[in-house]
Amino acid sequence: MEHFDIEKAPLEIERKFLIRYPDIEKLKEMPDYRCVHIEQSYLDADDDFVGGRIRRITEGTSVTYIYTYKVRISELTRHEFEKEITMEEYLQLLTRKTPDTITIEKDRHSFSYEGLTYELDIYSFWEDRATLEAEVDSEDTPIPIPPCVELIKEVTLDRRYNNSQLSSNKGIIE
Repeated sequence: MEHFDIEKAPLEIERKFLIRYPDIEKLKEMPDYRCVHIEQSYLDADDDFVGGRIRRITEGTSVTYIYTYKVRISELTRHEFEKEITMEEYLQLLTRKTPDTITIEKDRHSFSYEGLTYELDIYSFWEDRATLEAEVDSEDTPIPIPPCVELIKEVTLDRRYNNSQLSSNKGIIE
């Protein structure tokens, strides 16, 4: 991978919620609805490589590969560097997958509600719950919970629900 200046990368501010397993048909009725399948793996860092994650994103017959690296600024805000890569680069980076982790598989349902874009992830290892994220412009932006989901609790600050942790503990949260 080429060198990049993470300080020039865009900011990402998001809040995350644990929700009950949703009614997919209700999700499909939401404005701007779309669904993609994501396979997400985390990469080991070393002296020559910063780590990060890679994704294989499938939407219909289209497949895209993405490399992402984030630098935490605060509990809610990060610099996020993201780059589309080739299948060959993806497969090469996959050899750097963090040992003893799983590749997260999830269906991401995206939609709009009250001016925000939501991403609702349904994971292959959970049958009774999912997560809902909203990306916002500031850390204090109120997050209206869409009527098509049933909130369990906010988990933004609970690192057990970070995808990197879910990858490490294979989706098991105690």
